[in-house]
Formats: sequence, C-alpha cells, structure tokens
Amino acid sequence: MTRKFSFYFVCTLLFVLPKALIAQFGYKNPILRGFNPDPSICRVNDDFYLVTSSFEYFPGLPIYHSKDLINWQQIGHCLTRESQLPLHKAFSSGGLFAPSLRYHKGKFYVICTNVSGGGNFYCTADNPAGPWSDPIWVDIKSIDPDIFWDDDGKTYFVTQGNEGIRITEIDIQTGKTLSPEHLVWGGTGGRFPEAPHVYKKDGYYYLLLGEGGTEYAHSATIGRSKYLFGPYENCPLNPILSHSNRLGQGNQIQGVGHADLIQAADSSWWAVFLGFRVTKPYSYYHILGRETFLAPVDWPKNGWPQVNGNGTINIDMQVPTLPLQPFEEPVSRTEFDEPKLGYEWQYLRNPVSANYSLTERKGFLRINASPFKLNELESVSFIGQRQTEHDFTAETSLEIVSTKEEEEAGLTLIQNNTHHYDLLLKRKGKRFAVQLRVVVGSLSYLAAEELIDEPTVRLQVVGKPLNYTFSYFNTKAGKFVELKKLDTRYLSTEVAGGFTGVMIGLYASANGQKTSSKAYFDYFDYRVSKP
Repeated sequence: MTRKFSFYFVCTLLFVLPKALIAQFGYKNPILRGFNPDPSICRVNDDFYLVTSSFEYFPGLPIYHSKDLINWQQIGHCLTRESQLPLHKAFSSGGLFAPSLRYHKGKFYVICTNVSGGGNFYCTADNPAGPWSDPIWVDIKSIDPDIFWDDDGKTYFVTQGNEGIRITEIDIQTGKTLSPEHLVWGGTGGRFPEAPHVYKKDGYYYLLLGEGGTEYAHSATIGRSKYLFGPYENCPLNPILSHSNRLGQGNQIQGVGHADLIQAADSSWWAVFLGFRVTKPYSYYHILGRETFLAPVDWPKNGWPQVNGNGTINIDMQVPTLPLQPFEEPVSRTEFDEPKLGYEWQYLRNPVSANYSLTERKGFLRINASPFKLNELESVSFIGQRQTEHDFTAETSLEIVSTKEEEEAGLTLIQNNTHHYDLLLKRKGKRFAVQLRVVVGSLSYLAAEELIDEPTVRLQVVGKPLNYTFSYFNTKAGKFVELKKLDTRYLSTEVAGGFTGVMIGLYASANGQKTSSKAYFDYFDYRVSKP
C-alpha cells in the first residue's frame, strides 16, 4: 500500500466511520408525527409494518413500512373501498378505533372495530400495501381487538370489556366464535384497561394493556401467566411506561400508553406507543393529536420488560438503534398535476367521488361545493392532511366559480365538526370577500373580512405553538396581509374533545343550498420547521 493510497484510505475511514456511528445512535420522537394514534406493529424478516387509527377519515387505517423502526413511509391504507368502510354520518372520533396488525403463515391481518357501523372485524392481505379483503365480522361486542395464535394451532380473539380483558377462540376462516368469552385479567386497577396484546416468551403468556384512559394518566401495564386464560400475575415494575408521575411531569410528551412490542432481527426489543406533544412544557393543551413514539425495551429471559430503563421517554432519544435506512424526503408542495393524490390526503367520511377531479382543469384540484357545512356529520366536500408540527406554513391558491353569496370555498383547520377555523372566499355583491370564521362549540362568528375584486385568491396560515396567523395575498400590496391571529388552544383536544388531531383541509360548501358552485385549487404547500 503506497503512502498516497494509505492517506486517502485513512481519510475515507475518518469521514465514513463517524457517519456510520451517528447513523446507529440516537433518534427523535415521535416517529410518526401528527394524528397517528394506537400503533400496532409486526415484523417480516427485516421489514417492519405498522398501522394506526383513522376514526372518521377515509381511506381508513394507514399502513406504514420501515427497515429501521425510525424512518417510516406510508405504503397504503387497509380500507380503501366504501364496502369495507361505511362511515355514513359517522360522528367525530367515531369510525375506526385501535387496530392491530399481525402476520401469520404468509398472511397479514388487520383487526379493528368500526364503532359507527359493524363492530369488530378483521381483513387479510398477502401484501401489506394491499389490496385488503372485505371485513370478516366477529360477533363480540367490544373495542381494541387483537388476534393471537397459540402453539395448539387455535386462533384467539383478544379484546377489551368494561370489566377487563377477554379471550375467545374463533374460526379464523369465518370469524365465528368457538368458545365462551373468558375474562382473564382486569389490569392493575387503573381505569379503562384496554388495548390488549398477548405475547408468548420463555414459557409465559404476557398480556400488555393500556390503562388510565388515553389522557394525561395514560400508561402501559403488563401481567403474565403460564396459561393463556390466566390467572395473570401483576408485573412488580408496573406501569412499565407512563408520564403520569414525577419523572414525566415536566416532559413535553404526555399521555403515553397503548403500546405494542416487537423484536428485531438482532434480538433487541422495542415498543411503539401513542403519546401527545403539548404546545410547550407545562402546558395542558395539545393540538396535533396522539402520535406514534418509539422506545427500546429491556426484556431479559424469564423476566419482565421495562421501557427505556425507567418507563419514560424523550423527544431526543440517545440510545443505540438499528442501522438507519431513511426514505427520500417527501415534497412539501402538491401541484395537483398527478392522476392521484398522495396517501397523506384524507376525506371526511365516505367521499362523493364526483365532487373531486384532478383532470377537469390540468394542474388543479376541482372540488364541487356540497350543500353540507363542515359542522354537519355528512359527506362534506373536504380533503385534508395532518398538521404534523406546531411550526408550519400552509398555503393554497383557489378560484371560486359561484353565483350565490352562500357559496364558499377555502382552507380550514379542523379538529372536529364543532371546532374549526375557516379561511374562505365567497361572493359578496359584485365583489368577493376573504373571510376568517371561527367555530368553537355553539359559538360561530366572523373574525375578519377583506373585500377583493377577483374570484381568485392565495390563502396562507402560519402556525406557531400558541397561535395561528391567517393571511391573504394582497395583489396591490404585492404581499401576504394578515387578517388575524387566533389561539391554537381552541382547536386542542382539551377544548374540543375527541381522539383526533388538527387536519389542514381544502373545502367547498353551499351552506345548505342546492348548488353548481365549484372551486379550483392550484396547489397546496405545507412546510414545517424541522424539529
């Protein structure tokens, strides 16, 4: 080896090795940002797949893929057809609750509950990206279901009841129950024992639960037994995950719980679970919804699992990781020039497909106005995506084709049908009005208005932890002009209630009128400040 070659070889090592070391140590939580609650995970060889709840949004149950547990990419949805997912008049935070994702003998299973119609079901697929089968219904009244296959070849339905966790044998081909329901464990005494998952390890059946409700007292607890139907012994370390204690009281992440465990190919154990980021430490408001977090798990042979050493986590996790395999960064701007929208876009309930077009005007999304208001539990003309960070800028440009003053179109920040901020354009006499409307419970009022001469406008929202700034582009001034700032807290879960997070949407409505009004959206841009 020549001196010149040695010099370049050493320099290359010095350049590459630190990157390799950094790439396998440390990551940031959450791993799925914005409204992505109730995560469930499975592994097939070196690939990880994960599903989260979607409630009243369509398509239902997003499916994600990862090679390293940290970097995730959405590959589809489980429920993409109205025959799979009836959401007619689904109430806010109704629809799909708490799915589980499992893999068994070459087939993927998603197990879930549609609380707005049908109850418990499971769907199957050979490929997690889909297509998925129509639901196979299970006649058990409950929520938060899972399926467990024991060594005896039988299939068991594991689910939540008011009194605790129940296990029932089912026919995996038909979903029919084959045994009575067995009440196996009531948890540690916390309220709402839910989200059950069964694992078999070292001759024990471990039963992992969420307890305390999915708010600030949420936690993950675990018990074990030599027998599937119990009795289950309470883990002396319980809760194995919680921020409702002194160690977690000042953490920006709160409400951690509803966990699922997974073992990687290198034998390391990990937990995925939900939590939420409050607007700042010691604040009691969260607007992004419940998100998906990750933590390492120490699970010694014949012992109990413990999450991240002391049962708490952080935004910055300084722990060894699997070798990182990131995906390409998604683009922030949607130009509406592709034949289909990306997986990040969601409808409210089952959409009326004729109300949307990407081909009527090339490079535009056309939305026909629905007679329904955003306040109604109907198939409103709306399509949106998750607010994923407190700091962001969202922008769109639209043209409204309208003859009546009741007709409107615009950009909305919506937590649910009774809590949303609408930045809109509508006809007003011979001119047009840019308006900012506030809907908070029974209170609805016009917060700001500016008249313009054209039926075309650019709208912008700038988000910060404590406020949203709403603006429109003033062509005479040649810049965005602020209409008003509004508090974020009135769109928080603590004020609005429910289980979802803020969605940023494009919509068109005739406010109760029959209409031929429509809106053409030229683009949608959503830029976030990197955490």
